[in-house]
Amino acid sequence: MKSAVKNPVQTIRTKQKIQLIDGQFTVSEANDVILSLINEKINFHKLQRLTMCEGFSGANTKFPDSRITELENDKLAAKQFFKQAKSEGVTIKINGVLEISINE
Repeated sequence: MKSAVKNPVQTIRTKQKIQLIDGQFTVSEANDVILSLINEKINFHKLQRLTMCEGFSGANTKFPDSRITELENDKLAAKQFFKQAKSEGVTIKINGVLEISINE
């Protein structure tokens, strides 16, 4: 009697959630966590832009350029938020869930 072999493609979930951050933090800790994440995304887009321009200085870098600008603005807003929170002596709750799905 042959055993049935499952097709690995059938076992792939089309959606995934990852609880990246969940908890209460001091303002300093929250500032470090959030700004580190934003800086990593900025660096990702800078590397993406550099890769696009390798060997072709006329590459269309509109998307990574706009994302870098958006993220830099988000970083400034986060810094202002944490500055205000620190002056109020509060703690910060962060709930960061990554939702990943397969495009079909």
